Amino acid sequence: MTDWVLLGLIAAVVALLLLTVFGFAVYSGLFTEVVVSAGSPPVGTMTLAYKFRVGPYGESGQLFTDGCSISSKLCSIGVYYDNPHTVSPEKCRFAIGRILSEGDAKPSEEQIKRFQKYGFKIFTFPAPSHVVMATFPFTTPLSIHLAVNRVHPALDTYIKERKLCAHPRIEIYKQDRIYFVCPLARQGDFYVPEMKELERKSRAAAVEAEDAQTDITGVDTMSEASSISMEATTDSRDTSVATSILLPFPASRGREEADNRSEHSYSESGASGSSFEELDLEVTGDGEGAPGLLPDVGYAGNQEVADKWTKEPIAAERGEE
Repeated sequence: MTDWVLLGLIAAVVALLLLTVFGFAVYSGLFTEVVVSAGSPPVGTMTLAYKFRVGPYGESGQLFTDGCSISSKLCSIGVYYDNPHTVSPEKCRFAIGRILSEGDAKPSEEQIKRFQKYGFKIFTFPAPSHVVMATFPFTTPLSIHLAVNRVHPALDTYIKERKLCAHPRIEIYKQDRIYFVCPLARQGDFYVPEMKELERKSRAAAVEAEDAQTDITGVDTMSEASSISMEATTDSRDTSVATSILLPFPASRGREEADNRSEHSYSESGASGSSFEELDLEVTGDGEGAPGLLPDVGYAGNQEVADKWTKEPIAAERGEE
């Protein structure tokens, strides 16, 4: 009889633990519906203190911790420029930090100096005009893991189905919500200076490689044309004249196009560059919405969108506060 009582107590404790874990997961957002939409952004101009890194996204956790240790009251922000499924982990680029001020407010000199003392840099993101966005509860550390594994796939599907150019992926941790924001226009405004420099070098290398390939192709074509011309001379003067004017064809892609592209450019879902005219754009609280969005949206046509973003690192990797 004593054995049965003991087994019953063990079973009750196990059941209680399982119910507790299940309740914790539900509270963290396990069954929260992920709603992705396009329209006016939930944020405005932001001045942030950040650190930029190139490497696995799992290293972002330490950067979040660094920022939180300086000021625990500020909101965290993460900006992820590359798709870890198509870009090798050691080449992924990201910026992690804290939001010092929003809107018209200015950060204090004391705040700026404090972050700069620990190696953070200061940069301002403008208010995005149109974005793809989603939110998720931020109630426990488990919320981050759930958000990463549920929100990003939903964003990928939404962007791919509508053939949008939406990047980079910005995560903002504010109070009890995580905001996922993907700008639909002027994406370069959300590139920190280090990222812009890497992009510039990447474009320069691409142009250099293209020029070298063009030179090689030109030499080969000219040599072939000369050979044909000399051969044709033995047959007839007319044929010689016709073939002697052969010239190598120029490369089909110009420098201007190369400048607008990058080997790491974002989101393969936007390859055709839709102007998102068919989106159901949400109306904001002040009544602004779809009527004001369409005139500005022919932006994605020249952007290659192939190697950037699908999934973030899990919460355990990040070591989020």
